[in-house]
Amino acid sequence: MIQAVMDRVFIKLPPQKETTDGGIFISTDGPNRRTIGEVISVGEKVHSVKVGDRVFFHIFDDLPGPSEDIVVVRENSILGVIEDE
Repeated sequence: MIQAVMDRVFIKLPPQKETTDGGIFISTDGPNRRTIGEVISVGEKVHSVKVGDRVFFHIFDDLPGPSEDIVVVRENSILGVIEDE
């Protein structure tokens, strides 16, 4: 496991969909940015989210993480916490 530092947040992205719910194939040629994920690590200066939160983050503020499905953002790049009902 990796521990975030300062105001950084590590986010695990869900698997990329290959088809839509209607069965149409999604192209993998162009940029297909995912902007929702689960927080897996927070730095000591992060106060607005915690591990386990599902968050929505700014599309251009992510940096690659230690694997293809993990990105790193600053806390101020998180736009909201998704609350399931």
